[in-house]
Parts: sequence; C-alpha cells; structure tokens
Amino acid sequence: MNIRVAFVALTLLAFGAGSISCGPKVGDADEVAVLETSYGRIVIEFLPRVAPRHVANFKELAREGLYDGTKFHRIMSDKNRRVVIQGGDPNSINGDPATWGPGQPGQKKVAAEFSSVRHQRGIVSAARKREDPNSATSQFFICLTSEPSFDGQYSVFGRVIEGMNVVDAIGNAPVVPKTERPIDPVVLEKVYLVKRGELK
Repeated sequence: MNIRVAFVALTLLAFGAGSISCGPKVGDADEVAVLETSYGRIVIEFLPRVAPRHVANFKELAREGLYDGTKFHRIMSDKNRRVVIQGGDPNSINGDPATWGPGQPGQKKVAAEFSSVRHQRGIVSAARKREDPNSATSQFFICLTSEPSFDGQYSVFGRVIEGMNVVDAIGNAPVVPKTERPIDPVVLEKVYLVKRGELK
C-alpha cells in the first residue's frame, strides 16, 4: 500500500514539474528592468503573477538587446492631459518617423493577460493594435496618471519603482505640432535586467 502511495506521489510530482516547465519562463522573480534613457534612469519591477507571458517576453527582448537605441516615440494626450509615454518599437531606432509605432512584421505576438490591476500612475502595460487584444509585441507604455478606460483592455506587467521624475520629464517634453512625437528624440540607450539588490 505504501509503495502504491509513493508511486502516485512521485507521478504527480513529475507531472507538476513538467507542467511548470511548459509555462512562460519569467526568470528570476527578484529581477528588475533598468531603462537608461537620454532623460535619465527608470527602474521597473515586474508583475509575473499578473502577466507571466508579457514579463517573459519583455525580459527575453531586453536580453536580446532589442530595446537598445529605440525611442519613446509617443506621448499620448487626452483633452490636453498627458496620459502615457510609449516606446519599444524597433522601427524607431532609425528611419522615417512615419514608420514609428506600427512595429515590424513578424514580431512575436503575446496573448492578452487582462487583470484587475488598474492603470494608475507608474503602471507599465503592453501596447497593442486597437482591434486585436492579442497583438502585443515589444511596445509598452508607462502611465503618467490614472487612466480607468485602459483597465481590462491592456495587459499590465510592471510598475515604475524608481525614476518617475524621468517619466514625468519625458511626458512633459514638447511634441511636433499635430503629432504625439517628441521634438527631441527620447532614446532608450540601454535596457537591461539586474537583481533588485544590485541596483546602484
């Protein structure tokens, strides 16, 4: 009887381990993202329990260096109120600004992970195509203020824990008339991952 119980327990453990390995690899739970921008440093903590696929995707792209040299190409306003700053499009590294925002064909898409986490000041969420909830790729936005209309519509995967003054400075940057694009490019010079305790 004891042998049978032990066998069942081992089987369940093996099955559980296999199931875990099939999920998104979010990496070290203590990792944070450091965004070194031309305006200063922003540090983001991840929310892997809320959006594991989006966390895993951002970390993978950061390790690949995809974000290095990209820009915060969009400062979104609503009724003369600055709402979010958006970046992460590889098209924004160079080339015609008219191509900044749509992203590149063939980028891996991440399925929506909508949650009860609200879009409040400092929240980091995944940008996507308006008509397709499952079209997030590399682009993300940071909330300058609370925006309830985004709740349940975009996938929250992190929050700013250092550098909101930098986010605000970017959000207050002058834009090209009749656009949402900063006049002076706001460059993500380097994006990398470190353990929280290693922040300097």
